[in-house]
Amino acid sequence: MEYKTDVLVVGTGGAGMRAAIESADEEASVMLVGKTLLGKAHTVMAEGGINAALGNVDPKDNWQTHFSDTIKEGQFINNWRMVEIMAKEAPGILLELENYGALFDRTEKGKIIQRAFGGHTYKRTCHIADRTGLEIMQVMMSEVRRRKTIQHLEEVIITKLLTDSKNKINGAVGISIRTGKLFTIQCKAIILATGGNARIYKRTTNAWETVGDGYALALDAGAELIDMEMVQFHPTGMVYPETAAGILVTESVRGEGGILLNSKGERFMKKYDAERMELSTRDVVSRAIFNEIEKGRGTKNGGVWLDISHEPRKFIERKLPKMIDKFRDFADVDITKEKMEVAPTAHYAMGGIRVDPETCRSKIKGLFAAGEIAGGVHGANRLGGNSLIDILVFGKRSGKHAAAYAKQSEFSQLVVTLVENEKIRLFAPFKKKTGIKAIRLKQKLQETMWNNVGIIRNAKTLDKSLKDIEQVKERVSDVSVTGVEKYNHAWIQYIELAAMLPTCKSIAMAALMRKESRGAHYRTDFPEKDDKRWKQNIIVKAKNGKLSLSKIPVQEIPRELRGV
Repeated sequence: MEYKTDVLVVGTGGAGMRAAIESADEEASVMLVGKTLLGKAHTVMAEGGINAALGNVDPKDNWQTHFSDTIKEGQFINNWRMVEIMAKEAPGILLELENYGALFDRTEKGKIIQRAFGGHTYKRTCHIADRTGLEIMQVMMSEVRRRKTIQHLEEVIITKLLTDSKNKINGAVGISIRTGKLFTIQCKAIILATGGNARIYKRTTNAWETVGDGYALALDAGAELIDMEMVQFHPTGMVYPETAAGILVTESVRGEGGILLNSKGERFMKKYDAERMELSTRDVVSRAIFNEIEKGRGTKNGGVWLDISHEPRKFIERKLPKMIDKFRDFADVDITKEKMEVAPTAHYAMGGIRVDPETCRSKIKGLFAAGEIAGGVHGANRLGGNSLIDILVFGKRSGKHAAAYAKQSEFSQLVVTLVENEKIRLFAPFKKKTGIKAIRLKQKLQETMWNNVGIIRNAKTLDKSLKDIEQVKERVSDVSVTGVEKYNHAWIQYIELAAMLPTCKSIAMAALMRKESRGAHYRTDFPEKDDKRWKQNIIVKAKNGKLSLSKIPVQEIPRELRGV
């Protein structure tokens, strides 16, 4: 099967759909492809809200304060220009969402209401109860379907990006999960909007598809990655039962008055951040919970308590309906009367493809990136509520500039040998009658990332992780797959395993290289922040399948923004 389009958008979450909408509005032909059904991507799981300095609740709020909070939370290694763009354009994005039909919760005066989130100076997070991501996805899906120039393919996996003799993007190879058939897409530009990589960890808030395959695609095509060591662990994921472990317990619970207690009933955050308490930054709260559990003050299931039952029942039902349903359905807990059992869980990748702030273009001509797959905005740690605004601001920009690039470009023929080699790689496991199952190797990777490249790191654990990753890599050629190609879960595991390896290695290598603690990256052997040596970004590149790392100084914030 062969397709042809001006702009190929890989990923059907908020960033991908917003990019497709903008490219279509710029009169480019667009193909939108994703692993899941349209509207089912991971963005629906972003519950708490979306940030914009509207000043509806705290009139003193403005884009400058949003900029400042984001830079501080990122520990000053963010790309300042990306942060400025996001903070300035956020209010316009909120109005755009309303025009698309999003129904935000309101103040008594009819304005969009805003709640408190950790690390914010003011109440800035706009929301639809605790279903904000779902509402955004629904209106985005309607806008995509309304534009007849957007084709979309569901349940497909893009496995390789193709370039021509001038190292310009000219297509992609993928497989259909539904049919098991290989296909190619000839295009002028590609926007990667594949989301994050938290599924490389044993316990995570993320949907099944976020295994980091976008990072592997980018590296293979010659793009650079930045800040890969910066992985955010959300302080509160479900703990019990085991089948629900890691599922997100939104920051909205703490934003609406929830408190954290250890097994002794102590409100322990006063020991770690007496001023901000439960609304401290995510890295601080995660390490505080981790420490309480390690010191023997955790619950029997290895968590701590999160309690909002002191608030009126009707208040909780209005503000946190999804959390009520989640704990009732999974844990048989009524959060209006009982405490929630929570623990940190892998949540978000601050690092990603290095892109130009203005256009979202990578160093490879024709390759753009937006959303969680792109690095730079969040630095060493992300503010809650900044993910949804990030995907829409830069989804829109990437769509606009990819379409402009495509209009000035010509189609070029796909290199047949590249396609044939990819076909051989993909179907190789079917030719083995016996061998190891990919899921076993995948689980080993997830275990080593959780145990050795997690909330607390040091040289010993990081060295171990790299050895484990290499051992898994050596076994990939031993994987066998049986049965037919269509809807073959074992085959999907094999494809994802190959993509996880360079992503895992990039994170572990960068974490070993950064000999300090900053934001989400905490090393027990280098527990202090070192601005003299490490106010720098780590860049990851690949050549002939081998990864290399380098450091670049953080770009200085201009004089007019330093005062902010």
